[in-house]
Amino acid sequence: MTKELAIVGASGHGKVVADIAEQLGFIVNFYDDAYPSKTHIEHWPIHGTCADLIALNNTSTAPNDVVVAIGNNNIRQQKIQLLQQNSFNLITLIHPTAVISQYATIAQGSVVFAGAIINAFANIGVGCIVNTSAIIEHDCAIGDFTHICPNTALAGGVIIGTKSWVGIGSQVKQLITIGDNCIIGAGSTVVKNIPDNVTAFGSPAVVIKNH
Repeated sequence: MTKELAIVGASGHGKVVADIAEQLGFIVNFYDDAYPSKTHIEHWPIHGTCADLIALNNTSTAPNDVVVAIGNNNIRQQKIQLLQQNSFNLITLIHPTAVISQYATIAQGSVVFAGAIINAFANIGVGCIVNTSAIIEHDCAIGDFTHICPNTALAGGVIIGTKSWVGIGSQVKQLITIGDNCIIGAGSTVVKNIPDNVTAFGSPAVVIKNH
């Protein structure tokens, strides 16, 4: 039976999440806080704000399954935790072309995009984004609400903290630790540990800013 899915966040990121959801057989219902000034995203109507979705909770018209399609890590965390507090079923979406080891674990609310690879004993936290063609090798640990951008490659045993962002095309050497609330600039090569709350960039990556 086809199930309805609420997607919170109607942006470019939301379009790709909706595409994954439809390929998995869901009927998509968008909610975005820009409503009613924004009523559609492409051909999909926006049904209301996140607050409107919560107000529908436990009614016959409310989709109980939900995913948050917001790229900003802090806002994604806020929305996910709000929806969890209101008893929504936070689901995980995995694109049919992603390759996921039977020994990997992916927590609720995460989305894995087309062509991504997650290898044995890797652990993906709550509300993460593993974007297009990202590679997460064996024994990596990705903290909650972290975004691994397209074409990023993490070698074995990499640890990344919560709410971090690893930019497009970056590479991270095996056994490296990247802290919480970090930004790794696009195309960086990370060969040394990165502390919490910094932006790092370059090949090799160096800290360029504290948050």
